[in-house]
Amino acid sequence: MDLFKYAHQLHYGTIHLCVEPEIGLHAIVALHNLKFGPAIGGTRFVEYPSSNDALRDALRLGRGMTYKAAISNLAHGGGKAVIVRPPNLSEEQRVEIFAAFGRFVDSLGGRYITCEDSGTRVSDMNVVRQHTRHVLGYDPASGSSGDPSPLTALGVRRGIEAAAKFKWGRDDLSGLHVAIQGVGHVGYYLARELHAAGAKLTVTDINQQAAARCAEEFSATVVAPEAIFSVDCDVFAPCALGAVIDDHTLPQLSCAVVAGAANNQLAEDRHGVILRERGIVYAPDYAINAGGLINVAEEFAGFDADRARIKTEAIFETLLEIFERSRVENLPTNVVADRIVEEKLYGRTLTGSHASVAVEA
Repeated sequence: MDLFKYAHQLHYGTIHLCVEPEIGLHAIVALHNLKFGPAIGGTRFVEYPSSNDALRDALRLGRGMTYKAAISNLAHGGGKAVIVRPPNLSEEQRVEIFAAFGRFVDSLGGRYITCEDSGTRVSDMNVVRQHTRHVLGYDPASGSSGDPSPLTALGVRRGIEAAAKFKWGRDDLSGLHVAIQGVGHVGYYLARELHAAGAKLTVTDINQQAAARCAEEFSATVVAPEAIFSVDCDVFAPCALGAVIDDHTLPQLSCAVVAGAANNQLAEDRHGVILRERGIVYAPDYAINAGGLINVAEEFAGFDADRARIKTEAIFETLLEIFERSRVENLPTNVVADRIVEEKLYGRTLTGSHASVAVEA
């Protein structure tokens, strides 16, 4: 990967590295755009095949956080942190790594506020908090807002309601058939929201206990992971890994709407074009799954649960705007969402920007 070329393609701001080899810390903080305020973005703590893979992940995800904050009208920019997880990690080494990472975050002077992401947990944020005040998502007993997953699920449910309104003119979800891929965390709360709204559910998860829980609590039908794409349903809701809409899975889809909580659902931007050509309404992921970011942004401002919920409920209006503009301009919804954000950030659409971003594998 040519770092400077890739950063230029993504219209990057600054990229910060921290290396402390004596404790095994190799960290990247990618701050994409701070026009509207300090960046909020989680910290990933996973093993990577190479430093290039870690860097690409940080840059791509940082850019995604900018777009998520802007589409949600939050007073924040976008950034992301990646810590390369060492093999054979001990708990003692883990504490040392997150203590050093907290000092690294503090050295950025408040331009970046960190929180949980893949591979990190509340206890890690508690350690970070000992070394910087620029952290969210720590122990609720110390004043944090707690798990943002229920609010993320609420936003996805509102997004599905917007899609149902646009596609069928419906004002409720009663009897609507939704197939959920991944019900371990946000997907579980989404299933709860949809069940309460009267939807019929089909679910899958690589964790059979998670799927069985939804079957017991929400009368959901359980299918094998590879079968979820071909379920004859109204809405397919990806709530697990990214890049699930690709050349292999897209022809299998038997739905009218794709709307879920996963990040980077399209393997390539051209798959948004194909969805539109097939008449499938796609809810752009960073618009529909913004409830978690809204939650931590409200925590930063002095948490008000009612205000966080009201802003999350507004995802309905955001998506209706995207769907209507897609119809009027005859463009895929993912392109429309990018254009809305870029008009806010730069006062114009970035030529070629929609084809330049690699997605989550």
